[in-house]
Amino acid sequence: MSHLSASWILENPSDRDNGLPNSSQTLGDSFQASMNLEENVEYPMGDHQSEEVGFFNRPKPPLSPVKLKRQMLRQKRRELRTAELIRQDNENDNIMQETAFEQSKRLEPRVTGKYSIWRRDFESPNTDSTLKLMRDQIILAKAYAHVAKSKNESSLYNSLMKHCKESQRAIGDANSDAELPSSALNQAQAMGHVLSIAKDQLYDCPTVQRKFRAMIQSTEGTVTALKRKSSFLIQLAAKIVPRPLHCLPLQLAADYYQQGHHKKEEQINEKFEDPSLYHYAIFSDNVLATSVVVNSTVAHAKEPEKHVFHIVTDKLNFVAMKMWFLVNAPPKATIQIENIDSFKWLNSSYCSVLRQLESARLKEYYFKANHPSSLSAGSDNLKYRNPKYLSMLNHLRFYLPEVYPKLEKILFLDDDIVVQKDLTPLWSVDLHGMVNGAVETCKESFHRFDKYLNFSNPLISENFSPNACGWAFGMNMFDLKEWRKRNITGIYHYWQDANEDRTLWKLGTLPPGLITFYNLTYPLDRSWHVLGLGYDPALNLTQIDNGAVVHYNGNNKPWLDLAVSKYKPYWSKYVMYDNYYLKNCNFRE
Repeated sequence: MSHLSASWILENPSDRDNGLPNSSQTLGDSFQASMNLEENVEYPMGDHQSEEVGFFNRPKPPLSPVKLKRQMLRQKRRELRTAELIRQDNENDNIMQETAFEQSKRLEPRVTGKYSIWRRDFESPNTDSTLKLMRDQIILAKAYAHVAKSKNESSLYNSLMKHCKESQRAIGDANSDAELPSSALNQAQAMGHVLSIAKDQLYDCPTVQRKFRAMIQSTEGTVTALKRKSSFLIQLAAKIVPRPLHCLPLQLAADYYQQGHHKKEEQINEKFEDPSLYHYAIFSDNVLATSVVVNSTVAHAKEPEKHVFHIVTDKLNFVAMKMWFLVNAPPKATIQIENIDSFKWLNSSYCSVLRQLESARLKEYYFKANHPSSLSAGSDNLKYRNPKYLSMLNHLRFYLPEVYPKLEKILFLDDDIVVQKDLTPLWSVDLHGMVNGAVETCKESFHRFDKYLNFSNPLISENFSPNACGWAFGMNMFDLKEWRKRNITGIYHYWQDANEDRTLWKLGTLPPGLITFYNLTYPLDRSWHVLGLGYDPALNLTQIDNGAVVHYNGNNKPWLDLAVSKYKPYWSKYVMYDNYYLKNCNFRE
């Protein structure tokens, strides 16, 4: 270490035991020695001494005041620099000690006390080095087996395939070394011996390279097929109605008629058309999901008697929906339930979607059995054959002024949302002349118009910006007065008719919604509407807790087995699991 500067000498913990100086002492001694040396050799002696004394041993001349002052300043600077270096070195020592102390606290005691690498008792349960080795050996063995077979090396081929099977049998379903049997390491060593022989006899770089390339291509094809299959099955599972959810409307409808509710005249409530109250629109055929939306909204409402829920469902679920809210009416709030088939004005001569559904091309697209809708066609074809894209309940949101002609403002809610705060402040939000108040979903380049619309079509590219920010349906405040003034439904009809051949966008309600309300949407604060609980398992839980409305948009609905487990409690706490009908239909938390 003598050839290194003193600043490179770090304290060694063992130095204390051996009586060696630490780094700061070494540094100080070094500088002190240099100063002493400088004092001894810096000044030559005077001329009055004899020449035998030598040139370098002449006595020092008397110092002038200026030189003396300079010498004192140099001395002071050396002392200050030495003190500064010692201080820095001490700080580095302290930092190293603190770092070592923190690392020692995080050490796993079992690893610290390990005295033999072959003792399985002390192995980390998360290590998988042996498992990875055995899997790599299997891949290599299959490659060499292929080469051996092509060269008629039958004995070597049989040996490789035998060890492949034994290794696969040893691995089984293991995900870490701790799950491997005790014989796995011996099997890996035996496989390594066979692979060594195969390498000596068969190794031919171009041949092995071709085989590996073929194996990679085959694996990529398998992965692609599995991804397609997974997407297809997820879409299929999202379409299937669980047995309890199918049972519920049947039980409710049966009791509705058995108890004679169909014979009673329905009274019209004045609150249904009172524009001074807080009105909600919910269009759904799911009784349980609708009840959660209503229950969660009323639970957080400061004045529930001023809240009016307008529920529209289809003919199949109309009676069940009425029966549910007859038996489980929310306290003080007002409920109106309507059948979409009773809207006589909603017919194919007025509604573009209904007219298109009567066309032969669309019927063939949806209902012909020989149309590609299987795994070979991917998940997209199945996705857009989801019944919700055919349901007029999904498109009824574009006819709100016709459904509620005397209302001025209405809050539209999807049936896959949960309300966590009082929503009445939304009625006080100034939309600045816009028709739709919604939370924007764009982040950097994501969820902009080019994701939803076909900008290769000039009708789209000439009228809209591809970078325009998208927004979400699910919780929207609509100004119905401004809607009527701007003829929003007419704009919707124009673009829906233009997309009859589905070249502007794929099916659904969000793309026509983005077009219809283009430059007519006011962005609400993101905390009003938190999205993604139906597809994104990595959402920020703090944002979910602070959200006024949380939305299970996506395939993983909270009433399905596909639901993300950590998000389900936000929904299930508003489900009345002790309800008579839910018990009869085997609903469980």
